[in-house]
Amino acid sequence: MATDEATPLLPGRKASTLAGQKGFGASVRGIFTNVENRILAAGFLICVAFSYTQVPLMYVFHLMVCDEYYDHHPPFEGPGQRCSRDEIAAGTAAQFSILGMSTTLCGTLNLFLAGWTVKKIGPRAALMIQTFVPAIRVLAQILGVVAGKRTGMLIIQSTQLFTIVGGPAGYILVTNIIASELVEPSRRTVVFGKLQGSIMLGQSIGYLAGGMIGDAIDIRAPFDFACITFLIACVYVRFGLPYISPESMSNKKPGRQGIAGFFAPLKILVPQRMRSANGSIKKHYGVVILCAGIFLGVLATDYAPLLIQMYATAAFDFDQADNGWLMSEFAFMRSIFLILLFPRIINFGRHLMKRTSSPAPEDSDDSSISTADTQIPTEPGDFDAATGEQTDVEPSKPLSSTHHREVGRFDLIFLRWSLVVDGALTTVAAFATKRWHIYLAAFLLPFGSGSAPAAKGVITDMCSESQRADALNAVTLVENIARLSTQGLFGFVFSSLAGVGKAYITFFCNAAIAVIGMAVLLFSRFPPTGSTLVDDDAEEIGEDQD
Repeated sequence: MATDEATPLLPGRKASTLAGQKGFGASVRGIFTNVENRILAAGFLICVAFSYTQVPLMYVFHLMVCDEYYDHHPPFEGPGQRCSRDEIAAGTAAQFSILGMSTTLCGTLNLFLAGWTVKKIGPRAALMIQTFVPAIRVLAQILGVVAGKRTGMLIIQSTQLFTIVGGPAGYILVTNIIASELVEPSRRTVVFGKLQGSIMLGQSIGYLAGGMIGDAIDIRAPFDFACITFLIACVYVRFGLPYISPESMSNKKPGRQGIAGFFAPLKILVPQRMRSANGSIKKHYGVVILCAGIFLGVLATDYAPLLIQMYATAAFDFDQADNGWLMSEFAFMRSIFLILLFPRIINFGRHLMKRTSSPAPEDSDDSSISTADTQIPTEPGDFDAATGEQTDVEPSKPLSSTHHREVGRFDLIFLRWSLVVDGALTTVAAFATKRWHIYLAAFLLPFGSGSAPAAKGVITDMCSESQRADALNAVTLVENIARLSTQGLFGFVFSSLAGVGKAYITFFCNAAIAVIGMAVLLFSRFPPTGSTLVDDDAEEIGEDQD
């Protein structure tokens, strides 16, 4: 049979079958080789490890307080459960509140340390620390579970000091930094949303798995599984995520951070210096107002999961198992929204906004070419790579700030209205009259949960590239402070309203603060077209080099 250049090497059915097998294999390899998927898998795996012990910890404290109580009181006699006493319930709540406050406070310090570590040794090594140290913490908690009673409670409470070095706040920050460094700017908000969805999915599975493992084996088993999962996650981070050098993350000289670098995220929370198109220097308050709106948004929305549990327990007699399923449903639906729906909403909104808005003259192709793009290359590193040597990960040149603002404007609009939607959905629980209404509220609430990833996307677009890691650290710090504030504020509001039989009004208070947060965000703006942000650190380095 005659052949030519167009003749397939393997004719007929075998060729098509082999091509199909190759296509399927390439698709499977693409799932695991795609850097975005590997980042999402890291967030999921680490969150599962953290969530294994959340439900068992409450039960552990309940048993410890119970044993400690009967060491100083007569033995239990009569019908009912041995630990079903108001004194034991109050002691358990007090111990768990101390644990929660210490976790939040140590987590705040963890944010500063994690951000500083990223600049010193790189994001991958920093994330390994954020997964290995919690494994040591869980080992110490196992000693507390074995000791029991007051000694066990003291051991578990003291293990929260490990959170300063490695904890949930730090690992979320570092994974977001890795995502911001490895994905293109136009996809940051989407990937932030998917990452948070993966974390919520891991939380949902971890909550259920931890409780089921504890019931099936013993109370110590979830802690053993958590320790093993942390070690597996540490190995995965080492070999599954790419290395990013600290020097490539900013224009700053390595080794110049020191104490100033440790507190660098706080500089994001002050007004920025902006050079307008005519060369004058002005103050830009976009980031400051953005952080204020984020604070109010988290203050309004972050208490909703705990509030709905407390309201369901007080009004509909939900027990621990009911609340476990309720929170698992909430976390699962939130992950579904963030992974599947949130990216589509962002992409559709940007596409619609791009169609309806006409480009400004300075944004046209003829006038938007930056000075850096028109310079003649004089160094070997400035020339393009030869054919076949280009990487498929890094772009040949950075995108302009104008592009950042274009993709970020809809994200800011979405952030504003997401708070309104979240507040409106929160009020649904206030009208619940039956148990299934609470489950319906938990089903609907996650559909307003896109504000957190949208906020991260907006602040990275609003700041300069060299401040990106510090910007993510700053917004996480603001969320952490708001999370601590909302526990005290709405805990007091709920208890006060519950005392007069009006606990449902707390949901309306949440919605009101969410609307106020949206009103504050209306005053947050991107720098005007033609203006540039002045990076003080970059200018200092330039002066030193001169």
